[in-house]
Amino acid sequence: MENDDRETCPECNGKKVVQGSCVCNMEWRGTMNEQGEMTDCQCNPEVECPVCNGTGYILRRK
Repeated sequence: MENDDRETCPECNGKKVVQGSCVCNMEWRGTMNEQGEMTDCQCNPEVECPVCNGTGYILRRK
């Protein structure tokens, strides 16, 4: 049964986590990853959504 006081979180779209991102720059070459390979990218892991605290929903404003 759907709760009418909730709506899908606009930040994570109900997925409960915010996707991480990767930024690549040739100037960063020299960073070694877990496999021992050189990389020029820096990545952030996915994290629990800070808006809905990982529930996927927020309370609807009245």
